[in-house]
Amino acid sequence: MSETAPSTQLVRRVNASAMLKVMRGAGVLTGTELMAVTGLSRATVISICDELVRLGWLQELENQRGAGDYVKGRPARRFVFDDRAASVLGIDIGANKITAIVADMAGTPLSQVTMPFRAYNVPADERADVLDRIAAQALEDAGVPADSVLAVSVGVAAPVSRDGEVLTAQEFWRSFDVRAIVSERHGWHVLLENDANLATLAERWRGAAQGIDNLVVMLAGDRLGSGVLESGRLLHGQLGGFGELGYLDKLDGVGDTHGIAHYAALWGREALDGGSKTALREHCGGDANALTAEMVFAAAAAGDAAAVGILERMAHRMARVIGSLSTMVNPELVVIAGAVAESAQALLPAIERELPDFTHTPPRVMVSALGEGIVSIGAVRHALDYVEDNALDVYPASLARGAGKGL
Repeated sequence: MSETAPSTQLVRRVNASAMLKVMRGAGVLTGTELMAVTGLSRATVISICDELVRLGWLQELENQRGAGDYVKGRPARRFVFDDRAASVLGIDIGANKITAIVADMAGTPLSQVTMPFRAYNVPADERADVLDRIAAQALEDAGVPADSVLAVSVGVAAPVSRDGEVLTAQEFWRSFDVRAIVSERHGWHVLLENDANLATLAERWRGAAQGIDNLVVMLAGDRLGSGVLESGRLLHGQLGGFGELGYLDKLDGVGDTHGIAHYAALWGREALDGGSKTALREHCGGDANALTAEMVFAAAAAGDAAAVGILERMAHRMARVIGSLSTMVNPELVVIAGAVAESAQALLPAIERELPDFTHTPPRVMVSALGEGIVSIGAVRHALDYVEDNALDVYPASLARGAGKGL
């Protein structure tokens, strides 16, 4: 049976995506080298390379031979991926701030901008204006034009389906249609994804979980949320709820989804209000309401008994959380990420000691080194994945300057 045109085009798009994945960051490659890596025929490799050159993704380099470099026959054609052919934008919309990263097609950050953002009780138009300002600032700082952006990925603190739809129960995000707003104002292709899922992509791409296929990344700041990779696939569930931790409300010894930063500050204030003799009082200047999680971790590091007790209590709670999740999804590695990750290193010995009490399959536990930008980094990876998968349909502005139409 002969191939239909749609199936032929699908195979060609898959092959083009595979070629870009190989070439991004690989330097100069010949057609023969691409054949060896991809397993594709010479005719397919050269045909797709010619197409990707025409679309602006690749550059073909002139062949230069020295006196001692004689090779019989035609010189090998050499190609290199153009990292600066276009750009992507990764955005993290948090409760109190927005972070945006502009990156080139190799994933190298060109700029990162953070602005305060009052997510709730603010009209949608005002939120959209803030998004516009931060995107414009990030592009200006990166020195790239708006028409170079091929995809924008936005992380939100809500369940998001495989199709990029926010769970209907999330009233705030339904009233703030990020995809429609950004797309209508700029003409960009906009992807939406859960923030913990993006953190998971970031950790596997640039963090401690490189090469790990069975992974949980847990955002653990003010609230707990998790993203799950199983056999290298990001899991969503029917409506995007995979990895949501609402069940913790019913878990003995946990009780809700508040995170490490929330409880460190809360329990620290309780210690102060209870009259404990503690250095926490000096850290917050005697104002319990000014106490932060960072102050509690700093006091514990200095040996303050009350603060050390809070961290022991926190480690016990987190061991229960990680143990329950590990019993369900059995990851190789759990990474604690987000704003508290650096401080959470102090919790690891106690968590690892207690984990076997709560699961028969205790994973390794690590903390992320990607900092507060982890969701934006994951958004960049998400946008790059989209562009690579659609390389023959989404391409740099060079085509608009006279290269003609793609497939």
